Amino acid sequence: MAEKKTTKKAAAETAEVAVKKTTTKKAAVKAEKTVLAVNAENIGFKAGDVYQALAAAENALSVKEIAKAAKISEEETLLGLGWLFKEGKLQSTEDNKIALA
Repeated sequence: MAEKKTTKKAAAETAEVAVKKTTTKKAAVKAEKTVLAVNAENIGFKAGDVYQALAAAENALSVKEIAKAAKISEEETLLGLGWLFKEGKLQSTEDNKIALA
């Protein structure tokens, strides 16, 4: 009888430790951020994503709307917008939205 209590207690402690480890891992995953490689190739791809999102929408969009439509982060959207503005492919509107030129 004493052995069974020890076994149950050990199992409960093991389960408790497993829960703590799982919680720690989840917190660590949430803290990680995606690292964006800033080079001409990656920024060019993001510019393509932005251009396609604007072309599909067929009207002016805000930065947040473009990011959502292109399924990229707002930072990546801004990089792509910079590329496209430099090429003269975009125009901004009075209400802080961006449209194809």
